[in-house]
Formats: sequence, C-alpha cells, structure tokens
Amino acid sequence: MERPAWAPQGIDISVPSVSRMYDFYLGGSHNFEVDREAARKAMEFMPGLPKIMQANRAFMRRAVRHAVSEGITQFLDIGSGIPTFGNVHEIAQAADPEARVAYVDHDPVAVAHSQAVLEGNDRAVIVTADLRRPQEILKSREITELLDMDRPVVLMLVAVLHFIEDADDPQTALAELREGLAPGSLVIITHASYEGIPLTQEEAGGAVGVYRNIRNPLIMRSRDEIARFFDGYEMVEPGLVAMPEWRPDTSAAQEQEDPYAFSGFAGVGRKA
Repeated sequence: MERPAWAPQGIDISVPSVSRMYDFYLGGSHNFEVDREAARKAMEFMPGLPKIMQANRAFMRRAVRHAVSEGITQFLDIGSGIPTFGNVHEIAQAADPEARVAYVDHDPVAVAHSQAVLEGNDRAVIVTADLRRPQEILKSREITELLDMDRPVVLMLVAVLHFIEDADDPQTALAELREGLAPGSLVIITHASYEGIPLTQEEAGGAVGVYRNIRNPLIMRSRDEIARFFDGYEMVEPGLVAMPEWRPDTSAAQEQEDPYAFSGFAGVGRKA
C-alpha cells in the first residue's frame, strides 16, 4: 500500500479512522482508500451521510459565530478531528482575529494534520488527549497557556459524544469539564440519533454496523438522552433541535434542505 507523503509516520494506514472518514464525507483530501472504503460501505446503508456531516459543519459555524457575537472568543474543541476547510479557528478568527482555539483529539492522524494546518498560528494549538480523561485536558499546559480558564470558554463537543459508550460514563466526564469552566461559558453539542433519519432503524443500523466493525461503535441516543448532556447549563434558544433548525441563516435555505440534514440533534447551553 502506497504511503502518501503527508501521512504521519507511525500511523497504521490499513485501519480506517473515523476522523478520516469524516474528512472524506466533507470532500477533504486527508483520507486513505481504507477510509473511503469504510465510508462508502456506510453510505450504502445511509446514502445521506455526507449531507449529515455538512449540516453538522454548518451548525458548528453558526454556533461559533454566535459565541463570538456574545463576546466569547476562547474555544476548547474536543474530538476536533482533521481540520478541513471552514474549521473552528478559521470561523472564530475571521469573526475576531484575537480568538483563541485549543483543539483536542486522541487520533494521532488528526493531531498530525492539525499541527501542519496550524503552523504559524500562535492563537491555536492541538493537544493529544481523550475526552474520557477530562483532567488531562483541563490541566494541559498548552491549553492553560493559550486559554484563560478564569474567563468564559466555549466547550465544543461536535459529533464526538456518539463515539463514547455509556460504559465510559460520558456524563461524569462532562460534569468534570463543566466544573472547570468559568460562569458564562458555553457548550456546543451535536449528536447522532435514529430520530430524524429518513430511514427505518433497521436500514440505518447497517451504517451503524460499519462503525462497530471498525471498532469505533456509533452510539445512537434519543433526544432525551442527548438532553442530559446539557445538565448544569441553561439552553440557548431554540434549545435542542435538528441541526438546520438551530438559528438558520435564511428560511429559504431551510426549505431546500435535504431530509438527511435533520438527522440527530444540536444545541448550545450556557453555564450560569
């Protein structure tokens, strides 16, 4: 198997990676044939997967701009993946050049690419850490040097919680992260769900099976289960909704949305 020049050393390019599959869905170039193969297999069951990822990205951009408009310019993006075009630091720094972004991921591929993308940007860093070990994140020297944790921070958990199994107790990890945030901080969450997908659960289950087979199980949760991740926060209007319904840019775009875009949920919460 040919190893592309950009592929970081020490990476097993024979095993699919969810962050590279996500990059493929978004039309990025940082993916291998093994990732494309797994992604195409998932799309056989759920052809609208790229549309879901695009809706996820569009929501993330609106939520980041909302945060900057509220005067919050520090971002902690956990499970950030491969920074394809239009990522958090680009959106935030376009809205406010002083914005600071700390990316966190446990995938060495995502970390290596992020380092390349962020080179020369002294207001953004990438740290190797795992959402399941929140103290590692909160005590990371690189993060605490970049972000002032005594001031409000935007905690971003975009399309990551559905890769954390209940056995790993995401609720406790989130509570620890929330405790580490200053009052006035925001949390931005998107999460996969069978609710809203224009397929039967059996059909959609085929795509979920692809992720299970690559040992990255996709945990589909109900709206009520996802709402619990906002414990300790006040929901920002319009609450926990389908991604295109969260403060859409134009009502016209809303009507033309692909039904797949309404799969899963998104929301923003504020810490009192």
